[in-house]
Amino acid sequence: MAAVLSPPFQEDFMLSGFAFSDSNKRYHTWDHYLKHKYGCKVFKVSLNAGFSCPNIDGTKGTGGCIYCSGSGSGDFAGVPEQDIVTQFNLVKDKMLQKWPQAKYIAYYQAHTNTYAPLESIREKIEPVLRLPDMVGVDIATRADCLPDDVADYLAGLSKRTSLIVELGLQTIHDSTAKRINRCHTYSDFLNGYEKLKARGIPVCVHIINGLPGESKEMMLQTAREIAKLDLHSVKIHLLHVLKNTPIASMLQNGEFSLLSLEEYVEIVCDQLELLPPGVVIQRITGDGKKDELIGPLWSLKKFAVMNEIDKEMKRRNAFQGSKCINIKERKGACQYGQ
Repeated sequence: MAAVLSPPFQEDFMLSGFAFSDSNKRYHTWDHYLKHKYGCKVFKVSLNAGFSCPNIDGTKGTGGCIYCSGSGSGDFAGVPEQDIVTQFNLVKDKMLQKWPQAKYIAYYQAHTNTYAPLESIREKIEPVLRLPDMVGVDIATRADCLPDDVADYLAGLSKRTSLIVELGLQTIHDSTAKRINRCHTYSDFLNGYEKLKARGIPVCVHIINGLPGESKEMMLQTAREIAKLDLHSVKIHLLHVLKNTPIASMLQNGEFSLLSLEEYVEIVCDQLELLPPGVVIQRITGDGKKDELIGPLWSLKKFAVMNEIDKEMKRRNAFQGSKCINIKERKGACQYGQ
């Protein structure tokens, strides 16, 4: 089954065999999207705005998700004690050593970045909009933390800059969500997603492979369901077990087992085939701090994991979307003008 092509992707397809690639990749990479949208290298500047989460502060639960290290997925973000512009410049300057001609996206990564009064959110976001070479804003949050006034602010923000709101779904299975102390349901997620889509805000969804109690079929079912949504992008994460987390005790007690590299590659490739080809794949594995990671230790070799995924997609002669339902009608939500 072939993807439906439209300019400017026809030449890329002739080179690579996949409409949204000009390399050996058979899926729609974040790097490809940024290059075609901005015409240069763009990187994310990870920030910590100092917000909490409703499953940490007791509003819905305590302790956070059972795999959370305490930084709320912001292990590589800035230091919350610093003001947001200072954080931005420190992280940016470090990354500019590798990419000196790049532009930047402000990435509000740690914890839930719409879980605060609107004025507090504005105070954290507005200062970065005036920084030079800052081309967009990505905001990571939960779908159950989008009150109308905040959603309306985000709608206005999306008219002033290139905005993507990242929603941590992790799984469509409520039984798993309860097990990992997510403290919201798939229905809650859909309500928040619809609130953003009604305002024309591009959405990225996070999913995690290898969660306790989940079979391969459950992980594929998550991919099938999010493939039905009008998404800008997806992040596919590998479950990392870090020291001093509840999930570390579960692993030690034999309550679940970690995915092998071979299992993970097979699952990811199956998921890529189910996702519409126009949807951007912002992430296809994950980074865990080396000194805190219990497992899977093979994940430390990030590029080796990515290479294995590339090899498996080639072996199958598959590409992103090759098993997507109604592929001719659904190329995904990504437009390079967004």
